[in-house]
Amino acid sequence: MNVNALSKKGLPRRRYAALTTRSAVALAATLAFGACAPTFAQDSDDFRFGGHHGDHGGGGDRDVKVMIISMFGPEGQVWLDRLGPWKAIKVPGLSPDYPEVHCNRQDICVLTTGMGHTNAAASLMALTFSDKFDLRRTYFMIAGIAGIDPMQGTVGSAAWAKYLVDFGIQWEIDAREKPDSWPSGFVGINTKSPTDKPSLDYRTEVFALNAKLAHTAFALSRNVVLSDSPEAQAARAKFSYAPANQVPKVIQCDTLAGDTWWSGKYIGERARDWTKLLTDNKGTYCTTQQEDNATYEALKRAASTGRVDLNRVAALRSGSDFDRPYEGQTAGDNLLNYQAQGGFAPAIENLYRAGNPLVQDIVAHWSEWRYGVPTR
Repeated sequence: MNVNALSKKGLPRRRYAALTTRSAVALAATLAFGACAPTFAQDSDDFRFGGHHGDHGGGGDRDVKVMIISMFGPEGQVWLDRLGPWKAIKVPGLSPDYPEVHCNRQDICVLTTGMGHTNAAASLMALTFSDKFDLRRTYFMIAGIAGIDPMQGTVGSAAWAKYLVDFGIQWEIDAREKPDSWPSGFVGINTKSPTDKPSLDYRTEVFALNAKLAHTAFALSRNVVLSDSPEAQAARAKFSYAPANQVPKVIQCDTLAGDTWWSGKYIGERARDWTKLLTDNKGTYCTTQQEDNATYEALKRAASTGRVDLNRVAALRSGSDFDRPYEGQTAGDNLLNYQAQGGFAPAIENLYRAGNPLVQDIVAHWSEWRYGVPTR
């Protein structure tokens, strides 16, 4: 169950990709967000950009201190509403739904990739190999909503990750046909048991982010008061344990990517175990989404040519809905009625509340951040 949300009006994004196959929902999403970008792309009367190389020279036309990576309209909108005015920069190869990067006076930019592994990878490759920007000192912050493990957080919680784990690179047997001794139908590729760690032949199964950056981001945002909603409060009250039934807060735990959305106790347990297995027990699963391993791999390709610095990548995911049911609820009800959890609006808002302290610290203290994450 990868976690995304559909509409600024309240459909959590974790279900959006699957729902786009339903024409009515796709039309509604298009009408709601398809024409948004030009609205925020306009310059103010006294705000003009020109090319500059003043920070470190060479490379692209524009230096960028922070690149915020969103996956669909509302995730980008929350930044565009707050940090403008903006200059829209068209980049060949970006998603046709989001063909422009928006940059402000502070050298903060916002990219929206489109949802899912494929869109994320394609858009990041287009960005990083474009001649429009010099990204060698840029800090990249992935900021998107996700499903959340109720043992680690609650709807509205915002989680900084140290590990990105791909849930899709596994073998799977239909659970109705699995061996009796297996807890689920999942097993690592070319292994014999669900507890065997596979060879990382794809080289994208797991990535470790710069822990110093993750810790700094958490330290800057840990005391932020997060947004909530009455619907989210009612949804979390159905859980009998913490932190699911507590108020949302900023946390540190890791994120799992995969384009197939899922819901349920047993697949949720596999998500926990898979994260532990691939990180050698160092990582803790808490959010599920679609894009982050693909985003990171694209940045890794760019880093191999000296275009970006992988030590400057942070990942923030906020919980828009629970990845499994409360006691007495079915997995199907949790999946099909996720909208009733009321987590979409708080999760979108909390991307800004939890992410902006890092963004503003970078630009306000650029002399400290310019050559790497500062020691404080």
